[in-house]
Amino acid sequence: MFLKKPPFRPIFGLIALACAAMLAFGLYLQHVEGLNPCPMCIVQRYALIGVAFLGLVGARVHRYGRLALVAALMIGVSGFGAFVAARQSWLQWYPPEIVTCGRDLYGMIENFPLQRVVPLVFKGSGDCVKVDWTFLGGSIANWSFVCFVGFGLIAGVIFYKALRQR
Repeated sequence: MFLKKPPFRPIFGLIALACAAMLAFGLYLQHVEGLNPCPMCIVQRYALIGVAFLGLVGARVHRYGRLALVAALMIGVSGFGAFVAARQSWLQWYPPEIVTCGRDLYGMIENFPLQRVVPLVFKGSGDCVKVDWTFLGGSIANWSFVCFVGFGLIAGVIFYKALRQR
């Protein structure tokens, strides 16, 4: 019976809870430990907020079609977050020869048009290259990538099973 009716709603709730815990830990690192987030870290936070929001929506939805839609959106947002985390990880592993500390994200948004801000964010700055914190040999960006991929895979399984139940 468990395989016929998988518990989608609690899984979405757990994803939202995991995202909230990750955001809280990021705020702890920022405000208590004094680690300032780089532009790519801030974009990853926004992606986490998106995944958490979709997790909360998925925890409240009762129909399989809507569950599949929420799961598909979560795959997209998780994929975007994984892309940003992978790009930051790559910059950390292979730092550019000329490292300059660029503006923060809000300074870029205030002073440049949006079509110029997006490439600047993904180019990375000196802050994005620096590894301030590690756990089991992985940086924050590495662990963010692992979590985003995990969220995307879970959402993919839910999407597949919700479509089959529909």
